[in-house]
Amino acid sequence: MAEIIQKDGTWTFDGDAVRIVPGRDKGVGLLRQTLGEVVVPLRALAGISYEPGRKAGRLRLRLREGADALTHVTGGRLPEASDPYRLSVEPDRTGVAEYFVDAVRNALLLEQVDPGPSESYLLPGPTVPIAVGAGDGTVTFDGDRVALEWNWTTEEAKRSGGPREFRVTDLRTVEWAPAKGLENGWLRFGLAGASQPAAPKYDPYTVELFGFKKDPLMALVAAAVALRLPHPAGPAQDRAAEDVPAKELAAPAATVAEDHDALLRRLRELGELHQTGVLTADEFTAAKQAVLRRF
Repeated sequence: MAEIIQKDGTWTFDGDAVRIVPGRDKGVGLLRQTLGEVVVPLRALAGISYEPGRKAGRLRLRLREGADALTHVTGGRLPEASDPYRLSVEPDRTGVAEYFVDAVRNALLLEQVDPGPSESYLLPGPTVPIAVGAGDGTVTFDGDRVALEWNWTTEEAKRSGGPREFRVTDLRTVEWAPAKGLENGWLRFGLAGASQPAAPKYDPYTVELFGFKKDPLMALVAAAVALRLPHPAGPAQDRAAEDVPAKELAAPAATVAEDHDALLRRLRELGELHQTGVLTADEFTAAKQAVLRRF
């Protein structure tokens, strides 16, 4: 097991997952505090890196595209303090951080984790019910219904229409964008069959964000809703399935045989790595057990 404890948080890796617990330091963003503990399964990872710095280094997890709803809806636009997959590392803990990186990278190599896009979300996302008030409104989501309520900052044309409520099944998209410069951000719900949306200030299905502290929390709402919408890889999968000849879809035995042979080859490779001293006895045993579980 590898572990690194910092003011910014604690990361623990047990061979199967990276467990992230946010710290209580003043630099820990409100989103990370609200999200709480995150468990990232190894199969959701595309990589990990350590970036040294003069005052503080950074550990970063890189998740597979499509594996995490929060990463999908934010698109790399979260502030540093709000990013749950980043850990600030004090200079005297550089060696521990590098050991942590090596442990995760070795596991990714041994488990032959595909770093490519995922066809489904592999993390559970924010818990529901969830309610966030920021910008010109408050959003409440219970896992099925979304409710929007307005406040005194809401443009009169939008507020006069009253609160809005709709179900996830009515939605086509959910989008989050942070405020940037003089441009406000938003949390926008795209209903199925709706016309081109109005500007966030006037759109009755959009919360306008002004760039304040609670804005990133709206990203948690967006992630919770996105988890319950079709995965972005879904339509492409459906089209691909339609294009596959029936005779190919009806040949599972060949696939099973190929997988079996691949696992046997992997066991032989692990044995060679152990014999040549690349893997310790404990590492070899753990890797062998992981392969055997796939049979």
